[in-house]
Amino acid sequence: MATVISNRPYHIIVFGASGFTGQFVVEEVARNAKEGPSGSMKWALAGRSRHRLEGVLEQAADSLNKPELRIEVDIIVADVSDADSLAIMCQQGLVVLNCVGPYRFYGEPVVKACIENGAHCIDICGEPQFLEGMQLEYHSKAMVSGVYVIGSCGFDSIPADMGILYTKDHFKGTLTAVESFLTIHTGPEGGCAHDSTWQSAIYGFADSGSLRKLRKKFGHQPLPVVGAPFKKRGCLFFSKEINQYAIPFMGSDRSVVKRSQRFLYEDQKATPVQYTAYVGVGGVWSLIKLFCGGLIFWFLGKFRLGRKLLITFPEIFSFGMFTKSGPSRKQMEGTSFRLTFFGEGYAEGTEPSQGRPNARICTQIHGAEPGYVATSVTMVQAAITVLNEPQFLPVKGGVYSPGAVFAKTTLIHRLNKHGLVFSVLRF
Repeated sequence: MATVISNRPYHIIVFGASGFTGQFVVEEVARNAKEGPSGSMKWALAGRSRHRLEGVLEQAADSLNKPELRIEVDIIVADVSDADSLAIMCQQGLVVLNCVGPYRFYGEPVVKACIENGAHCIDICGEPQFLEGMQLEYHSKAMVSGVYVIGSCGFDSIPADMGILYTKDHFKGTLTAVESFLTIHTGPEGGCAHDSTWQSAIYGFADSGSLRKLRKKFGHQPLPVVGAPFKKRGCLFFSKEINQYAIPFMGSDRSVVKRSQRFLYEDQKATPVQYTAYVGVGGVWSLIKLFCGGLIFWFLGKFRLGRKLLITFPEIFSFGMFTKSGPSRKQMEGTSFRLTFFGEGYAEGTEPSQGRPNARICTQIHGAEPGYVATSVTMVQAAITVLNEPQFLPVKGGVYSPGAVFAKTTLIHRLNKHGLVFSVLRF
């Protein structure tokens, strides 16, 4: 099993660069090449089609007004169905940014190739079954090779995971529980998401039983509850905190944060934080659409034919929230997000085992369009952090969540510089 060697041709390889998300990751790497080790970064694009990769490079050169990209950035042809091509790709880079999803179908060969050929692997997966499956199967192998496999480094779930750490760092006492509320704001052009996210949700819903079985294999004991148990809210409620209706967030945030809290508790004896995540859904009309769409999704998602219909006609069944073409650049320019954290715990000098929480904090992260703009920023800054700050990562390699691997790094500071602004609103 290969180990990571520093004198490789490329610092970063963007795999799946011609995909919808990949093209934005390419542009983000190009913008930040000077942040690499020693103020420069050698990088390459990888994917199945050289012709399509050349098109992505051409587009990036034009949109960023960087004609030098056409000459300076190399192209590697690699395919997830061809293990030899993946091995050759991984042998040339220090960090592989894997943008090829759904990860439950295409992610494991890349993880395996990275570990066997000594390249760190970063993805933007929001699929708990894949993320936890890779940890179960490959954590020990990655430790032996010194490779860091870091999943969910996009909007799912760096803001939530690092947001908990930020809130904990600024709490004056012992933080024991946090609720987060996500709100997304669109401009006059509206907004939507690419149907690859829709597909991941469909397959995840259909195979939810497998995730429960997978988690039993870890044999984890429940994390200790410090202080008063946190009372969860219902499936639908009006939130005074964000002044709109809210529901539990169905993404990977909660599972990713729990993995990070477990690692920090077991490795560093840190106090684990209870966490629940919600998303705002707007007013009454939005609520009606959500109810109808959710009912249809729940019913059709149970059957193979129903799932085929959902996948074939995402725009119809999601009421325009997901489309095969994805959002336009104008839609992205008018879209932003806010992720607000409401934490509670025990003030300095107060014993958490005594009584109800007596101190609170509210923090927030706000930034640009989350699905592709913010995701590209978080993924690229995660890679740059791995390259520049190996001394602050866990001692050995392994399969980690973002909070587990980046807790001691300057990732939050880097994100602040690139438009994901962390702030304390009130104590």
